[in-house]
Amino acid sequence: MTAAPTAPGRLGQPLTPAEAQTFLLDLDDWVRARRTELDHLDEAALAAGRGDEIASDMMLSLAVWQAVQQRYQLLNATFDGGRVGPVEAERLSTLVWGRLDGDLGAGLAVSLPEACRLSDALVGQVRNRLALVPGADASAARIKSLRAGLERVRDQVSLEPSSTREEARETLERLHRRLDDITERAQRGADVGGLLPPLEQAASVFERDLIVGNSQRRTARGELRAVQQLRAELITRAAAVVAVAQRCVRTVDPAPRYAVPDVEALGPVPNTPAAIEDYRNRLERVGRALGIAESAYAAALADRAQLVDLLDALRAKADAHGLAGRDDLATSETQAREVLAREPTPVPVARALVSTYQSWLTQLLNQQSAS
Repeated sequence: MTAAPTAPGRLGQPLTPAEAQTFLLDLDDWVRARRTELDHLDEAALAAGRGDEIASDMMLSLAVWQAVQQRYQLLNATFDGGRVGPVEAERLSTLVWGRLDGDLGAGLAVSLPEACRLSDALVGQVRNRLALVPGADASAARIKSLRAGLERVRDQVSLEPSSTREEARETLERLHRRLDDITERAQRGADVGGLLPPLEQAASVFERDLIVGNSQRRTARGELRAVQQLRAELITRAAAVVAVAQRCVRTVDPAPRYAVPDVEALGPVPNTPAAIEDYRNRLERVGRALGIAESAYAAALADRAQLVDLLDALRAKADAHGLAGRDDLATSETQAREVLAREPTPVPVARALVSTYQSWLTQLLNQQSAS
């Protein structure tokens, strides 16, 4: 089985052209070989009449391979034959260590190295279930592959949170003890063909579970930060809407009467996935309510401002035609401006007075044109 290539650097650390080239060559070999392995496994399963038995594992394996293959294409295009500047070097690092695109199911969001290791674990699991690895003649190679796999698992165990890390270490040590026992038996010449498949299966499942668990925790952490940010934004927005509402009530009559939701009344953000999802839904409802209130108060203020702007524009037009000083027009303007200056402004009355000024101006303009 082709082992996943070792990824260079880490997230946030730009890749050198040499590192990128070596990794791309290794990844190209891995992508090609893994596709061939998956095709052979699928053919073998169908030939044995066991396609349904491994269908879910094969679907996930193909989805992971597809995601890796697509990311390889992006990496290769960014590398562009070695034309790598500082910007491209950072992009390459992000493409290697950032989350893969594509729907891998179960809320799975993994980096490229994790996806390659997950693919290794899945292929090993399918091989073991189909018992496609030769028996005694391949025992040494299988033991070597198992030992390499457990070392990958050790790296994954180090990423576990403190609450589960000790349990994961104990599981890993049990797997190592089983492998050591099998190794000793093989060295004594015993047939270990029957002992290897259960251990390979257990190691593959354990590695897969660790990768998935780490991905889910990372997703949960990202969701927690996103909800915390959304809450902070809504608190700031709610304060602004309260200020607009107070100004509107002082300035406009009649003013809208929408309650502004208190975001902090929802309490702090919880830390469990299900509770976070429910809290996000409540925040989104609060956000929609804020939007309704904000639009209503802003529209009421804008309505008054538009009346002031319209009156100013009409006065400018009257000045341009030498009509602003005419008694009826001037009296109409005075009345409109007095009403608009009130706090709160009776908007229906102000609208009628501005309309009256506009009507006087229209009549005077018509008389001027006729004379």
